Amino acid sequence: MPSMRKLRTTAFVFMAFVILTAFSQPSRGQAALLMEEPYGLFGALNPTGHTALYFERICAETPTQLRRCQAGELGAVISRYQGINGYDWVAVPLIPYLYSVENASDVPARASRATVNRLRNRYHEAHLLSLGEGVLPGNFVHGGWSQLVGVSYERRIYAFRFETTEEQDDAFIARMNTRKNSSHFNLLFNNCSDFARLNLNMYFPGTFKRSVFPDAGMTTPKQITYKLVRYARRHPETQLTVFEIPQIPGYRRLSRSNKSIAESLATTGYTIPIAVMNPYLAGGLFVDYLVRGRFHLIPKHPQLLASDNLAALTGPACCAENPESAGEQAPSAAATGSAEVGEAATDNSGLTEIKDTHE
Repeated sequence: MPSMRKLRTTAFVFMAFVILTAFSQPSRGQAALLMEEPYGLFGALNPTGHTALYFERICAETPTQLRRCQAGELGAVISRYQGINGYDWVAVPLIPYLYSVENASDVPARASRATVNRLRNRYHEAHLLSLGEGVLPGNFVHGGWSQLVGVSYERRIYAFRFETTEEQDDAFIARMNTRKNSSHFNLLFNNCSDFARLNLNMYFPGTFKRSVFPDAGMTTPKQITYKLVRYARRHPETQLTVFEIPQIPGYRRLSRSNKSIAESLATTGYTIPIAVMNPYLAGGLFVDYLVRGRFHLIPKHPQLLASDNLAALTGPACCAENPESAGEQAPSAAATGSAEVGEAATDNSGLTEIKDTHE
C-alpha cells in the first residue's frame, strides 16, 4: 500500500513537471516581411516597390495605437507612409489592408475602378477618420489614406513569414506606442524600407544595415528581403516561408517585379542619360548590377494565398519551408480570386529559384 501511494505521488510529480515544462516554453507567433511590387507610372519611374510588416499577434487598437490581438483576430500590417497627417506609421488589420473589406467572403474575384473606390471609401469612413479630416485619398504626386487599404488590387505581394516570440512582440508594441509617431519621410534615406530595417533589427539585432552596393546607401524592399533570406539560411529556427498573394485582376495592369537601385539603373531607360553624362559611372553601375545586383529571392512556385486561405500565413508554422524550397499552390488558392488570378500571377512571375550571388 505505501509503495502504491509512493508510485502515485511520483507519477503526479512527473506529470506536473511535464505540464510546467510545456507551458514554460516561449509561445511562438508569426510575422512577415511583405515585399510589394511597384505598379503604375510611379512604379515605372521608381521600380523598387514598397515594404510593410505583418504581425499575427499584434493588432490595431486604432490606426496609430497597437495592442495584443484577441481570439479570432488576424493581426495587422504596419508600415511607413507619406501624406498621413504627419504620422510616421499606420497599422491596418490584414484583410482590409489587402482587400478594403472586413470579411474575406466580401472580396471580389475581379474589381473595377468603381468597385475599388467604393470599398475603400466605405472602409475609410468606418475606420480611418481618426487619422484626421485633412487626410486626402492621395494621388501620383502625394500619398494619402488610399494607400493603406486594398493593396492587392494594385500589386502582387510576396510574404516572407518568420517566427516571433511573445516577448519580442510585446517589446515592439511598447516601443511603437511610447515613441512619438511623427513623420520624417524621405524617399532616399527614410523610406518604407528603412522603417522595416529599423524594426526588424529588434527581432534580428544587427542583421539589417544600409548597403553601399548595390543600392548606393539607400534601403530598398529587395535589399531588406535578401538580408532576411540570408539570415534564415543561417538560422533554420527562423522557419522562413515564402508566400505569394496575387493581385486581384481588373483594376490595374499587373504590377512589375521589384528591382534594386543598380538593377533599376542598369535595366531601364536611365542608363542612356547616365552614360551620356558620365560613362564611367554608367559602367560602374552596370558592373555592380552584374556582380551584386541580380540576387533572386522567390522560389519557382511559392504557395499562393487568396482571401479564403490566409491561414497559411496567419496560423502556426507547422509546415514551414526553408528559403531554398518551393511551395505548392494551395487547393483553394483560386477560390475567391478565380482561376484567372492564378493565371495572371503565373504570367507575371518570371522569377527564378533563390540564388545568393552575394556570397
